[in-house]
Amino acid sequence: MFWRPAFEVDLGRVLGPLKRGRGSLNILTDERGITWLASNTPDGPGTLALRRHPDGRIEAAAWGEAKDRLLTGVPALLGANDDDSGFVAHHDVVARARRANPGLRLGATGVVWDWLVLAVLEQKVAGKEAIRSWAELCRRFGSRAPGPAPERLRVPPTPVALRSLPDWHWHRAGVDIKRRTALLNAARVAPHLERAVELGGLEGRHWLRQVPGIGVWTAAEIAQRAWGDPDAVSFGDYNIPSMVGNAVLGTALDDAGMAELLAPYAPQRQRAVRYLEAAGHTRPRFGPRIELRDYRAM
Repeated sequence: MFWRPAFEVDLGRVLGPLKRGRGSLNILTDERGITWLASNTPDGPGTLALRRHPDGRIEAAAWGEAKDRLLTGVPALLGANDDDSGFVAHHDVVARARRANPGLRLGATGVVWDWLVLAVLEQKVAGKEAIRSWAELCRRFGSRAPGPAPERLRVPPTPVALRSLPDWHWHRAGVDIKRRTALLNAARVAPHLERAVELGGLEGRHWLRQVPGIGVWTAAEIAQRAWGDPDAVSFGDYNIPSMVGNAVLGTALDDAGMAELLAPYAPQRQRAVRYLEAAGHTRPRFGPRIELRDYRAM
């Protein structure tokens, strides 16, 4: 199918929050410029392929049980349901970032499970360790993506697949008992968690947090990807408060300070954070780092 958006689409930017470098076995871009996304959905697994043509049209194709759902969801995935017209920049640095990124949109995958697994794996560990675990689980316990997708593209493991794993497989994947327990708790109620997309906003995040092991940070990370929540700030993140504080005030902040600074942006606080990230602001390269721990060696 072809879709002509009424706005400029940058596939790399709008889909960027879903990617984790070469560890993203469920989403990748091939040498032809086609972006492939393999997903678990309430309809079953599916593969979506996207290519932007020079005239702005988006070409999309899909395979698997989720084919129709994935094609129908293309506009939302690429930000068609997102609107920042009511956004007010309360700081000069945010205003500059917005002007520099007029096409920034928050996309919505429309599904919870895959992004829940990734978010839980990223809880309180170094990024490299989380990505290694994600890639290991997708490679060994996910499934081959439907259709003519690249060989390495994988549908992430289903709730049933994760519930069947013995302890030594979790250990080999480098997933400690706390994150493993959170994933198993979520897997037991996985079909009900998809309702969070329908609820959206704070109510959707609260719905996710009924699962033991899913806290404020994890629910926000899921909400940002599942329904493009413009207000879901990842409080509890190791990097974001420092990035926001240094970008706006020139000094690091903790969660409480970031909450106070971002309060005027509600209900679009996460959008302000995304503008700063899109403008290239990062956490300063000094100070303590998260210790890289290999749980497979423990």
